[in-house]
Amino acid sequence: MMWGPGFGFGYGMGGFGWIFMLLVVGVVVALLLGAYRQVRDDRHGGPVLRPRARDILDERYARGEIDADEYHRRRADLEHGA
Repeated sequence: MMWGPGFGFGYGMGGFGWIFMLLVVGVVVALLLGAYRQVRDDRHGGPVLRPRARDILDERYARGEIDADEYHRRRADLEHGA
């Protein structure tokens, strides 16, 4: 099959077909990276999440790093958004 003018990159787009090709390649690479990250997260039990402030406070109290008064004061601060 013969390709005539207008079917090749650069002819029908005024010489800027290479920009379109770069965009297509960029989209394909982004999709592949997204798929890779999804598979990786699924294999490792989901994305790594930062611990919540309340969880950290509970752990510090459980380890004895802070006393009950400090725990209750900080917990109140967290609940009231201070």
